Amino acid sequence: MKKLNKFLEWIVLLFCTGTVLLFLGVILYDLVVKGAPALSWDFIFFQPEKAMTAGGIFPAIIGTIFLTLLTALFCIPFGICCAIYLNEYAADGWLTRIIRASIRNLSGIPSIIYGLFGLALFVQGLGLGTSMLSAGLTLGLLSLPYIITTTEESLRRIPNSTREAALGIGATQYESIRDVVLPSALPGILTGVVLTLSRAAGETAPILFTGVAFFITGSSVQINQEFMALPYHLYMLSTQHQAIEQVRPLAYGTALVLICVVFFLSLTAFYIRHQYSKNER
Repeated sequence: MKKLNKFLEWIVLLFCTGTVLLFLGVILYDLVVKGAPALSWDFIFFQPEKAMTAGGIFPAIIGTIFLTLLTALFCIPFGICCAIYLNEYAADGWLTRIIRASIRNLSGIPSIIYGLFGLALFVQGLGLGTSMLSAGLTLGLLSLPYIITTTEESLRRIPNSTREAALGIGATQYESIRDVVLPSALPGILTGVVLTLSRAAGETAPILFTGVAFFITGSSVQINQEFMALPYHLYMLSTQHQAIEQVRPLAYGTALVLICVVFFLSLTAFYIRHQYSKNER
């Protein structure tokens, strides 16, 4: 009976996995078939022209890259430090449990709420205006709970015996964390960070109110000004353009480029984890 139950569980799992992969394959096939003809050297490295009906998406690509780097600058150091404190220093009391529950609840808040919060706090409250700085801070807040959670889970996987061994040879708690615990947890931390940034790179709602623009002349990026980004560019081409049918091939091409950027970041995460796992063996 137990073997039958395991077999049925395996069949159900295989069916669910196959269903998800089937729909994912259909979506990717549709994007590739309709988006690949739009890809060219001009499309990738030139600026948009003629009311976005021609030209390329280079400013949107540059804006997305700089926004992701700015988000990483704001959320990674603070998120990792928070996780280290919660896992290594904080006492396991009711206050710590409330903080952990709050962090997990923040992970489930819709991204549009973060966009409205960023508008109220950074754009209007702090007077930063609609700019890349406001958008980066907003995406940093959105990414922070994921960074904290993944980092803390990576730290928890390190056995306490490793910490006790470091303390036993005379290392302080800080030295034990810096030289033993963090290097051992680094693969999981980096994987979580890269996957979180890949999610942030594809967000539209948080930057919708805080700094993104549909069209900007020139490819230079300034932190205190509005910018172009691939997710918002795709949204405008797909839903708000006055000639939607005419720009539909450009929308599919933009979607394919965005998928490739996110896929590259995800592939980087898996590569980093594989390399560290190989070195540990």
